[in-house]
Amino acid sequence: MAISRGLADVQGRVDAALSRARRPQGAARLIAVSKTHPGSRVIEACQAGQLRFGENRVQEALAKQVEVEAASEVPVEWHLIGPLQRNKAKQVVGRFELLHGVDSVRLIDELNLRSAARALTQPLLLQVRLGGESTKSGVEPAALPALVDHLLRCEHLELRGLMTIPPPVAVGSDARRWFAELRQLAESERERTGAALPELSMGMSGDFEVAIEEGATLVRVGRAIFGERS
Repeated sequence: MAISRGLADVQGRVDAALSRARRPQGAARLIAVSKTHPGSRVIEACQAGQLRFGENRVQEALAKQVEVEAASEVPVEWHLIGPLQRNKAKQVVGRFELLHGVDSVRLIDELNLRSAARALTQPLLLQVRLGGESTKSGVEPAALPALVDHLLRCEHLELRGLMTIPPPVAVGSDARRWFAELRQLAESERERTGAALPELSMGMSGDFEVAIEEGATLVRVGRAIFGERS
């Protein structure tokens, strides 16, 4: 499929969803999920004006960064949207605009240690598991406040907000309850801690419009832009 056409279609749907929700244009930003697609396809997306990309696997992402950034005349923003293992922490700090899949004290501590060693502050999101799916990563809602408190004590990490991947649904609108729950969790943590928590990463190709209507600031869309995975 033509990436430029897919991008234009998705961005139009993002803008329309913001209008329906009476939110400002630009309040939700599009992450083009380029995992499993070759660097040449990402370069094509850059040429069409998309400069924010999401990757799941660390090694694939780092290799793609080198290829894409060598071909791009403007800075490219990279997001790690998949689960992250502690032994990869050293490789990711300072290499991604945002880490979306952080969900444990041990991982937080390792990221803080590795960030301190590089004298930088790494922004991240806490992934929340909604719907009780044991196969998905994420902290349970009841355990979120303790994890937030632990992270806020880490000098070299910046908590930017929350992320979720809702349980599978038949139609996108069925995911609304999960997106609303994540928004409410973020509101509760803002009130409890005073932290800004500006970001809500939620919504993918099948449900991103509903996520925007419920407050998403980052939507992760791959198939509707790049087509089926390679």
